[in-house]
Amino acid sequence: MNDLKQYYSIAEVSEIFSVPTSLLRFWEKQFPTIHPKKGANNFRIYTKDDLEEIRLVYDLVKVRNMKLSAARELLQRNRAGAKDSSDLLQRMTYIREELLAIKKELDALV
Repeated sequence: MNDLKQYYSIAEVSEIFSVPTSLLRFWEKQFPTIHPKKGANNFRIYTKDDLEEIRLVYDLVKVRNMKLSAARELLQRNRAGAKDSSDLLQRMTYIREELLAIKKELDALV
C-alpha cells in the first residue's frame, strides 16, 4: 500500500484485498465500522482507516473462515484483541515472506 496515498477507490481496495467490489459493498452493510465517504456520482472513497477496518474483517472472514455473525460479535466484544491478533498475523506473514526470500537467495548461491 502506498503510504503517501490518502484515498482509494473501490476498485483499488478490491485489488488490494483480492475481493470483488460487490463483497466490499456487502461488508459495508454488515460492518458499520466500514463507512467510506461518497464522492462525486456516489463513488466510494476509502481512507486508510477504512482499509484497516476492511483488513480486520478480511482477516476474520477470509483468513480465519469465521461466519459474518461471529466476526461481527467478536468485533463488538473485543475489537482491541481482534485487532492485535490480526496485526500479529500480518507481521508473521511478512516475516515468513522475508525468510522465504532469503532462503531462495541462499539456495541460488549453493
